[in-house]
Amino acid sequence: MAAFFQNETTHFVIGLTSMIFAVYLLLAFTSFFFTGAADQSFLHNQEAGEMLKTEIPVKNYAGARGAQLSEYLINECFGLSAYFIVLFLAVLGMRLMRAYRFYIWKWFLACGSLTIWFSLALAYLCEDLLSDSFIYPGGLHGHNVSRWLIGQVGQSGLILVLLITALLFMIFVSSETMRVIRKALHPNLKRNKDAAVQEATSKDGPAPDEYPAPETSPEENDYEGDGQDEGIPMDRKEPIQPEKTDDDRHQPVTLDFELDHPTPSSTPEHPENRPFPFEASSGDSTKRKPEPTIEIEEVEEAEEEQRPIEPDFSISNEHHEDDEAYRGPQLPPYNPRLDLENYKFPTLDLLNPYDDDGPNIDMEEQNANKDRIIKVLRSFGIEISSIKASVGPTITLYEITPAEGVRISKIRNLEDDIALSLSALGIRIIAPIPGKGTIGIEVPNASPRIVPMRSILNSKKFQETTMELPVALGKTITNEVFMVDLAKAPHMLVAGATGQGKSVGLNAIVTSLLYKKHPAELKFVIVDPKKVEFSVYTPIERHFLAKLPDGEDAIITDVTKVVQTLNSLCVEMDTRYDLLRKARCRNIREYNAKFISRQLNPENGHRFMPYIVIIIDEFGDLIMTAGKEVELPICRIAQLARAVGIHAIIATQRPTTNIITGTIKANFPARVAFRVAAMMDSRTILDRSGAQQLIGKGDML
Repeated sequence: MAAFFQNETTHFVIGLTSMIFAVYLLLAFTSFFFTGAADQSFLHNQEAGEMLKTEIPVKNYAGARGAQLSEYLINECFGLSAYFIVLFLAVLGMRLMRAYRFYIWKWFLACGSLTIWFSLALAYLCEDLLSDSFIYPGGLHGHNVSRWLIGQVGQSGLILVLLITALLFMIFVSSETMRVIRKALHPNLKRNKDAAVQEATSKDGPAPDEYPAPETSPEENDYEGDGQDEGIPMDRKEPIQPEKTDDDRHQPVTLDFELDHPTPSSTPEHPENRPFPFEASSGDSTKRKPEPTIEIEEVEEAEEEQRPIEPDFSISNEHHEDDEAYRGPQLPPYNPRLDLENYKFPTLDLLNPYDDDGPNIDMEEQNANKDRIIKVLRSFGIEISSIKASVGPTITLYEITPAEGVRISKIRNLEDDIALSLSALGIRIIAPIPGKGTIGIEVPNASPRIVPMRSILNSKKFQETTMELPVALGKTITNEVFMVDLAKAPHMLVAGATGQGKSVGLNAIVTSLLYKKHPAELKFVIVDPKKVEFSVYTPIERHFLAKLPDGEDAIITDVTKVVQTLNSLCVEMDTRYDLLRKARCRNIREYNAKFISRQLNPENGHRFMPYIVIIIDEFGDLIMTAGKEVELPICRIAQLARAVGIHAIIATQRPTTNIITGTIKANFPARVAFRVAAMMDSRTILDRSGAQQLIGKGDML
């Protein structure tokens, strides 16, 4: 059995086990600071045999046993000083594995002493600071022992006990501690000795043949000898060499004048060199023969001291970092998403896939339409030089280049004739196409395709956009994803007849913002008089929807609460402008950039400002019921709220002048027009005709 435990393999296995257990305890102790509060209820109220079950409600990373060990060693034993147990296990493992040559008994005494000392110190110092915490910094051991010591010797006595034990431990670790303490108690001791050395050297000079040992008092010799023999914990004794401090190296060597002058009274004694009453004379100092190497160095140093030294002259132009302007501590940028760091953005799997997503070109239909257009134009005496078709999801754009001498107005007047020949629901002539030298004829496809929201959000343009508030509205005639930045819009007016796609367009706007922005960066205020159109967003009430403090539903359906909400938004707008004025910023983007870089103090009222998007459906119904009470705050928000990140989106079925007034139109530069019934409605929305010629079901201008 003895040979088994003396085997190198056995030592290595035991050391490796000790290292692994030390790592396990380190993981358990560290996890205890984050999960200990949640695990305490289970550890203190567990039933018999419950720790052996498969599913245990413990959150500690080291499992149930790790939580139990952490609770016992930290709270019930030594507190935070239990980490020294981990340190000793690691040292023991490395020593048994022969990775390092540690002295186990020294490490055992040191770790044990530090565990007990820090347990008492932390229990005494942190008792009132962490009284409400689940962690006992000194453990029950430190608490009980410190209470007992305070009862015996008082608080001052406990402090003295801790101080004395700390000094004893430092002396145990290094004898340098004694020299520091001695110098602290008698600061002039070294200075008096150096003064005597300088006086002796200046009078007689060093002897060329013999240099005795430096002059030291018997008291110093006794102290230093004891410190070298007893204070330093060493396994084998080393020959004691005279200690040379930094001051001794730069001073002339001290000579023993007793060799030439037997009577010490013949040497005049300087008042500063007179020994103190508790010091002995220097005549009894022990003489040691120095080594030859030391003798040569001392001779050279003494000769250099006697030579006249020319002063060194140089001009320094160094630039120190301490002289630079202090800019305060470098803190990492503020991350507004840390408030909801576990929030996950919605995935594209939530959206419905469609099979007819790709382009589907019917060449027979395209060739037939091309021939009919050419035939109709030639029947009226209009020649064209080229024709090109761009097939979109619902519309095909035919770009024709007329021959020389053909007037554009002549082609524009043939709109109804071309629609008759193509048997189409309605066509739209763009004469000319902006930026091109062609005339466009938009013809509806016989079988329109659905534009899936999934394909738009999954496009490279949307995924790599750098817009602040990206809004994806659909695809153009050329099958390109069409996006706008709501932050630059900055307000949007949506109008169209019933059933032409207004509510679907609003849902597309909300969906594109939800897929791109974090809840800490965006809030919605939704007004839904129809009560059913936006009810699907109720589950995200706590993340994205903003409401009044006394409001019951985040989606507002009551007209009276609409007025209160809009007025509160005006108050929020004024508050944000005050913060921008204090921060000397012009818009929300500059303000948030300063706040993220920690240039604004939250104690002065500054905070990170999320964007607020107001969506109002059926605005005409609100105007009919509330009138000016709704129009006034809407106009204020439209006029002023752009710079502070508040943007409004208004949708209505009746684009008449009494609903969409001149003030609203002037502050809503971005306008989306679905199909309307008459040309006047199109002019009310877009200030031009064209919306009455759309084919509906999402077709927009």
